[in-house]
Amino acid sequence: MRKKKKNDTNFAQHLAKLADLYVNDAFSCSHRSHASVSKITEFLPSFAGLQLETEISALKKVTSEIKKPITCIIGGSKISTKIGIIKNLISKFDNIIIVGGMANNIIQYKGNQIGKSIKEENCDLMIKEIFETLENHPCKIVFPEDVSIGKNLDDEPQIKELYNIKHDDIILDIGPKTLNKIKNIIENSETVLWNGPAGYFENPNFANGSYEIAKTISKKNKNNSIYSVVGGGDTIALINKIKLTEDFNFISTAGGAFLEYLEGKELPGIKALN
Repeated sequence: MRKKKKNDTNFAQHLAKLADLYVNDAFSCSHRSHASVSKITEFLPSFAGLQLETEISALKKVTSEIKKPITCIIGGSKISTKIGIIKNLISKFDNIIIVGGMANNIIQYKGNQIGKSIKEENCDLMIKEIFETLENHPCKIVFPEDVSIGKNLDDEPQIKELYNIKHDDIILDIGPKTLNKIKNIIENSETVLWNGPAGYFENPNFANGSYEIAKTISKKNKNNSIYSVVGGGDTIALINKIKLTEDFNFISTAGGAFLEYLEGKELPGIKALN
């Protein structure tokens, strides 16, 4: 296993003796510099599989072969895991919408209280970098202007403006003003990339923002007026829950490879085939 993970030449040669050609059909592993993903291509005629080609083709439509206007909806709990994606996409996208737990860091950075809401520590420099990068591009950044809060994860929702958040409030979803703004942006987009739900959708009381985003994209997909790419385990679980998986053009289950591709990184498994 260690030789496989170290991209060991001898191990790759040993693997190559077992086959006449090599086909990589695992995009989800293509960000790894492993002997069975990268080094083996030096010893066998090597090709991309059909699924890998489908994945790359979909991701090109949100990174290089873009039909504009294009919007990215990005969520999750940690802004540090998505900072590379945001900075890379600012130069290519028309709108970047930040929701979920990571939006709390921006809300606080802008001088608002977030109560007991989830946040990541030591992120002000990252957020500053985002806004500095935006100064050189026409891309617009959108983050919540009103929210749905609870006192705990099982609570009933209350809609609040940002200035009205108390010390014991937990932000668990976007509010109606924010949702309407996001829906309008989607309506005026021809391409959308979505990674990360808008709130704590595990409690149906705080799933409205995520559900409505999914339904808005789904509706546009049905009349072929948008190209949609979705990635991330929570987002996929969300659209599975409301049975809308057939209403998106492409759903990526690749995880790390998906995120690294969106950051603009060259994936070892793809580089080896090229």
